[in-house]
Amino acid sequence: MHVLILGGTTEARRLAELLEAELPAGSRVTSSLAGRVARPKLPPGEVRVGGFGGAGGLAEWLRSHQVHALIDATHPFAGTISFHAATAAAAAHVPLLMLRRPGWVPGDGDDWHPVGSLAEAARALPELGRRVFLTTGRMGLAAFADLDELWFLMRSVDAPEPPYPARMETLLDRGPFTLEGERELIRRHRVDVLVTKDSGGAATAPKLTAAREARIPVVVVRRPPAPEGGAVAGSPEEAVAWLREQPGQGVSGG
Repeated sequence: MHVLILGGTTEARRLAELLEAELPAGSRVTSSLAGRVARPKLPPGEVRVGGFGGAGGLAEWLRSHQVHALIDATHPFAGTISFHAATAAAAAHVPLLMLRRPGWVPGDGDDWHPVGSLAEAARALPELGRRVFLTTGRMGLAAFADLDELWFLMRSVDAPEPPYPARMETLLDRGPFTLEGERELIRRHRVDVLVTKDSGGAATAPKLTAAREARIPVVVVRRPPAPEGGAVAGSPEEAVAWLREQPGQGVSGG
């Protein structure tokens, strides 16, 4: 049995760990990483880095490497790769599962401003605050580059490349983050507005609680469209359960 995980997320690493323990001897787990992070946390099993060359290239990889199941555990904002995965899986006749962490939901006391893109987030900012905690990653900073009147604290795993805002401090860090740490960042940097993508999950959620406590607005970029239909799991454990249900997959009952 050979399982290909399109990864790069915490859930993808956890799934690889579970499958290493549960798959029968002689099985293979390959995790594919996009290569956008300089020093990623590598999952167990085989790892490949880089693209496939579109849906056609991925379909050929599935066939040539005799993949029995494809699990798309990419980031909710990876976008294009999920559509390529759906097309490739159908072409290669390989079962496909989308592993997606649930999105965030506002609670009592939250002041959320949902937007459809980073560009829309940038347009909303001048009316909401002057000191911005920007947690959307290092890609797409060009959308904020012309906001010279605002100050940004930008957090990402790797250092950004221009264009980006002129008044910007960069914080290189990787989640999970603590509530106390997020409170301190907001206090120390006098942040008065937070910008985030609706990534979901617990690893980066404390910033939302800290923003609620500080009574500051949060600009939330909505998730892009994903392929409709097909199997979807909300956790690595659900993904393992899905694999158990596939004919002839041989995953143990653990």
